[in-house]
Amino acid sequence: MEILSAQNPRVKEWAGLLEKKNRDKQGKYLIEGLHLVQEALEAQADVECVCYDTLGGIPAELQAAASAGLDVDWIGVSAAVIAKCSDTKSPQPVFAVVRKDRGRVAPLLDRERSLVVVLDGVQDPGNVGTIIRSADAVGADGVIVGAGCADIYGPKVLRATMGSLFHLPVVHSDLAEVLPQAKQRGIRLAGTSLQAAANCFAYDFTQPVWLLFGSEGSGLSPEVRGLMDDGLLIPMRGRAESLNVAMAASVLLYEAMRQRHFS
Repeated sequence: MEILSAQNPRVKEWAGLLEKKNRDKQGKYLIEGLHLVQEALEAQADVECVCYDTLGGIPAELQAAASAGLDVDWIGVSAAVIAKCSDTKSPQPVFAVVRKDRGRVAPLLDRERSLVVVLDGVQDPGNVGTIIRSADAVGADGVIVGAGCADIYGPKVLRATMGSLFHLPVVHSDLAEVLPQAKQRGIRLAGTSLQAAANCFAYDFTQPVWLLFGSEGSGLSPEVRGLMDDGLLIPMRGRAESLNVAMAASVLLYEAMRQRHFS
């Protein structure tokens, strides 16, 4: 199948997915570039269609997936169509439309010794994507995204995850509802704090713990801070005032992995 006109109704629908309101309305999102498309197909994400530059044909790396009989439309498109559906200045010759995964929080609550990252108003897309990538790297059980965060299906977040979005559960939830449930299950809620009692390297990350991270400017919201059990301090020997939220998340996640798997 080929679609060459950028004015085609289907192309307009795809291009609309570059905006959050249309992603929300359609329950779909766009991923750009060979790496993300490969990751989505390998993870058996709910891919609706893969569009490739008709001049170059289906990229060699995707040939096996194209002939695997998956329920995916493979559509040859023109450079004009690719440009219209891209968020970048020099688009790659392949993109895909994926249906959103309506993940559930319940399995994360039920997980034994669960290690989960909770985002509360983290607004920078690069930070949100990097935190998801770090959570994936250490084998965390999932990421819960609360209100006020950058859209996990936005192009910048997706690029920053480098495909990690497809490797672990990333679910939206009302934190005021889910965090008290976690506490009832004996899960500790820990977050960085300048008035912290515990040095993060002395903290017990082998227990079930959910790590809370707030907005770049003002930290955790008062409601979420009120639910936090343990404030953790990341010690610094140099003169930097602080770490950005993605760096702080990575430090704590790697310390959790060290204690759980390398001690």
